[in-house]
Amino acid sequence: MLKGKNYEISKENITAHELIGLKTKIVKGTEKSRTGLSGMIVDETKNLIIMETESGIKKVPKTESVFEIALGNEKVEVSGKSILARPEDRIKFSWRNRK
Repeated sequence: MLKGKNYEISKENITAHELIGLKTKIVKGTEKSRTGLSGMIVDETKNLIIMETESGIKKVPKTESVFEIALGNEKVEVSGKSILARPEDRIKFSWRNRK
């Protein structure tokens, strides 16, 4: 869990939060060469996670991957299909569905 002054990111609400700046690792995917790839999320589009890795910037399709995202000492597995939306829309939908 990550806590800040005005936010708290946990495994229950990670799909409703901004992912940029979080460390991630690809644990499953259709492209075997991407499995095990790790780095920091530097950008996100509707269909892609853009990661900065040791070997440079990598664009990873969300639909083809399962990500392990680090939240402090905790690691959370997130299916790319569950975050398949523009970041600003995904955040709105997640909060609307809670009401």
